[in-house]
Amino acid sequence: MNTIRFRLTLAFAGALVATMFAFSLAVWAARRAGAADEVQRIAAAEAGVVLAVLRQAEEEGQPVTLATKRDTLHVLAPNLRSLIEGMPDYVAVFARDGRLLALSTSAVSRLSTDEVLRFEGAALEAGADAQLITFSGEPMLLVVRQPTATRSAVARVAVVSPVRPVQDAALRELIGTLLVIAPILLLVSLALAYAIAGRALEPVDQIIDELQAITDGRSLHRRLPATSGEELQRLVITVNEMLERLESSFAGLRRFTADASHELKTPLAVLRADVERAMTESVPRAERLVALEEALHETTRMADLVESLLTLARADEGRFDLHREPVAMEPLVREVFETASILGEPARLSVSLAGVEPATVLGDHTRLRQLFLNLATNAIKYTPPGGSVELTLVRHGRTVSLNVRDSGIGISAADLPYVFERFYRADRARSRHAERGGYGLGLAIAQYIAEAHGGTISVRSRLTRGSTFTVTLPIYEPVVAPAGDGEGAETASVPSNGHGSRRSES
Repeated sequence: MNTIRFRLTLAFAGALVATMFAFSLAVWAARRAGAADEVQRIAAAEAGVVLAVLRQAEEEGQPVTLATKRDTLHVLAPNLRSLIEGMPDYVAVFARDGRLLALSTSAVSRLSTDEVLRFEGAALEAGADAQLITFSGEPMLLVVRQPTATRSAVARVAVVSPVRPVQDAALRELIGTLLVIAPILLLVSLALAYAIAGRALEPVDQIIDELQAITDGRSLHRRLPATSGEELQRLVITVNEMLERLESSFAGLRRFTADASHELKTPLAVLRADVERAMTESVPRAERLVALEEALHETTRMADLVESLLTLARADEGRFDLHREPVAMEPLVREVFETASILGEPARLSVSLAGVEPATVLGDHTRLRQLFLNLATNAIKYTPPGGSVELTLVRHGRTVSLNVRDSGIGISAADLPYVFERFYRADRARSRHAERGGYGLGLAIAQYIAEAHGGTISVRSRLTRGSTFTVTLPIYEPVVAPAGDGEGAETASVPSNGHGSRRSES
């Protein structure tokens, strides 16, 4: 039962119960406030009945009051007094001189003498507005009405009605209504909430079914279908983007595994054959030495391959360590140029340094040399004899660019998007036995080094018309601290990068 649908239904039930409770409190407060108005209407109606009967008796000439034998004190006639005494509430009739003519004995009998006197005093002092008084700890509402006839023997009629019975009746009515309606309303609402939540979560179930069919590892090309609802649509888009990245990663992993196996399979076979030949006693000593030399050569090639793979693995794990310090680009480029000139001599290549503008970057001198030398070696490797390789260092505002241009075989437009991928090589240079054979890892390592220094690397090329690789790096600009902070010492501003770690040396 720990499903989203069940939890949504419980949450809706809790919200509904809380809402019904708050609504009931609001209704009870409204009924409680209206109880005084209802009691006032009842009391005013009773007073109006008494006044109407007295007025009718006066109009018909019937005696309304009778004089007592002791003095001139008057009381109501017996028939009218019986009407007053039968009233359910506290009713008092007063003459114009303020004397009490009649009192409802059935109700007043429940009061003490002090409360009766207080009732009479409050009735004589009360105005036209109703007021609350207390008898025996119970709230009472006092209403006074006066006859319209000026010659009437009666001056006012006072009625006191209890408020609590009306409030209790309203509360009992509310509780009874809730006991009958609330369970039905709650059950119907829960059923509707459960059904609505299930219908709303149907697209989620469909997404789960689709993902279960995709996660077998062989269906990463599939994508989730579009669904309704902005939130679910965003979820589908996010999952599809993740599937696209996973498909690309799995494809790259398969290609990487296949290429690595291919690159290691041949040198291992050659190495095994050379070792077996060197161990054969019938083979002349000279051939044994040649076999051992070839084995050493293959071992060196495999060591280079393993080192390159280790470098890329460290970069993927964010452990591409850089020893950062200010590096002057001009002497570094000249050093790379001298090495490239030596490497180009066997192929009679013209290696030139077209221009060098002074600039300083914050980076690892060894890694930057590896980056530039990789590009220069790559240009020499794929340039036919008699061709040219040109290096240029140009400063552009806050960046500096190294351009390595060659007149070599070039790269086709179809191959350009993939030249920085691992083990990727154009078909004509694919064979490792070719003169220009390589592993296809140099440019991938160059890209990681450039990005680790906060820079970029790009290529422009046309088939048979040469290539131009460009590395752009941010220029190092030391920040001079104020005179009060370290006596004007310089602090390095380290360019941000998204690959590997970085360490600053003071």
